[in-house]
Amino acid sequence: MVYGMRRRKIEEKKVRGKEIDIGSYKSRAQAGVYVKDPRKLSPGQKKTMLSAGVDTSLKARSGTYIQMDHSVIHASSLYPGLEVMSTTEALKKHGWLDDYFWSIVSPDADDFTRQAQAQPHHGYFLRVLPGVKAVYPLQACLFINDDNIIQNVHNVIIAEEGSELQVITGCATSGDVRRGLHIGISEFFVKKGAKLTFTMIHNWAQDISVRPRTATLVEEGGVFLSNYICLKSVSNLQMYPTAELIGRGAIARYNSLLFAYPDSYLDVGARAVLKAEKSSAEIIARAVSAGGDIIARGHLKGEIKDIKAHLECRGLMLTGGGSIHAIPELEAAVEGVDMSHEAAVGKIAKEEIEYLMARGLSRDEAQAAIVRGFLDTSIMGLPAELKKEIDKAVSQCEKGAF
Repeated sequence: MVYGMRRRKIEEKKVRGKEIDIGSYKSRAQAGVYVKDPRKLSPGQKKTMLSAGVDTSLKARSGTYIQMDHSVIHASSLYPGLEVMSTTEALKKHGWLDDYFWSIVSPDADDFTRQAQAQPHHGYFLRVLPGVKAVYPLQACLFINDDNIIQNVHNVIIAEEGSELQVITGCATSGDVRRGLHIGISEFFVKKGAKLTFTMIHNWAQDISVRPRTATLVEEGGVFLSNYICLKSVSNLQMYPTAELIGRGAIARYNSLLFAYPDSYLDVGARAVLKAEKSSAEIIARAVSAGGDIIARGHLKGEIKDIKAHLECRGLMLTGGGSIHAIPELEAAVEGVDMSHEAAVGKIAKEEIEYLMARGLSRDEAQAAIVRGFLDTSIMGLPAELKKEIDKAVSQCEKGAF
């Protein structure tokens, strides 16, 4: 299938958020030095990356990509049949990649996509060849090391026919960064019978604004699993990834774990457009407000009969002053679709706190235990080895959250 010829433009929902002055951020960054062995990065950088799921020891990883500000400082594949490089390099190496680039995310979608097209700062290209099934996850880190910088990346992942790939993307900032803007354009292509598990962990500084713009195409029998974890403070996050299921039996599932601190604004959603018979989609969100504002969106659109889709959002309010706004949408264009949704927002029951306190926990410890259970990664349906890695990263995040 030639994607660029079609220039398919997946619909973008208008989402509100704090105004961002793109011109107030620095557009130039100091060039980074390529690091052949990531273990030689500074202890602080390695610790921060680990808290975002990126292990610089490279143990149990099939490949690694690390970008610091505007520079690619490491890219390596440790597994036959995997390509790991910057999109800049990939466009030079593969002439056919032009057909994929900007084919499912429109460069004119908003000011952020236009900015990313006008001033690109690399991004990762990850490709698994036909029939290749990587045993270990492939990891990618997008790191902001300079204060008040803007980082515009364009990522492409291609899971070729019959392949399987697990990707952990960690986004983080160095300890002395206070302000910045990250714009991430991501286009994912899941070919016939392929499976892509994509897990993103955000570990930004408090005054970072984040604008991911992501779209995915899933062909016949393909499976796309997307997991998003944001448990650290962030100023302003706005994302609404869309999956388009264009092949019979295609599957997409989005899972989100969100924790909003005071002064944090998280506008997070997911959308699935089901265009082929026997396709199915699921969107599940767990949101906790500790004084911040969360908008949890979900939109399922059935365009053909004999499809199945479900949307679920559960919110937990820990304190006053914040808010959780669940916005579920179901849209059927034909009869014969099976779509459902449920949403609930509440607070921790007094009885639950008292039960745990009676067993020796303090009030804060009891609350943390309940929240930890509420944000259980088991909802993500991860493979055992990947779940173990993600649980370690979540544990690192929880140390700051509680």
